Amino acid sequence: MLKDEWAFGSTDDADEAFEASVAVLGYKQGFTSVGKASEESGEPGYEWAYADIKTCAAKGSYLESTTSWTLYYADGSRVEPSSSTWADFPKPEYPAEVTLTAGKCARGKLAFPVPGGKRPESVIYAPSGLDEPQEWTLAKS
Repeated sequence: MLKDEWAFGSTDDADEAFEASVAVLGYKQGFTSVGKASEESGEPGYEWAYADIKTCAAKGSYLESTTSWTLYYADGSRVEPSSSTWADFPKPEYPAEVTLTAGKCARGKLAFPVPGGKRPESVIYAPSGLDEPQEWTLAKS
């Protein structure tokens, strides 16, 4: 695991109060697919990568989606998850959108089209309503 799981929850006393946790379990760059990362990005030299992610609800429920995640690079650039999914993407795939309820989790690989030969520094989790994004630093290998 890259970093211990991070727990968070709603900060109000509303009926929709929830508690949850997220963790980035791994990162891999350079897998192949019938769909080309350079075609999706519109830039030559791009390749596919994925982050292995696990999200769980401990109390209540909340909506989770792939739009909460980005890759961060040393030069300040960021890469959003793929807007496509191909049958040969690594499985299981992280769900595009899922409502998590108490005691349930979502785990899978979230694909990103990334610049070849360039490794991101971190994976960032920043869902709507979160005051401060959570970040997992990636090894330099």
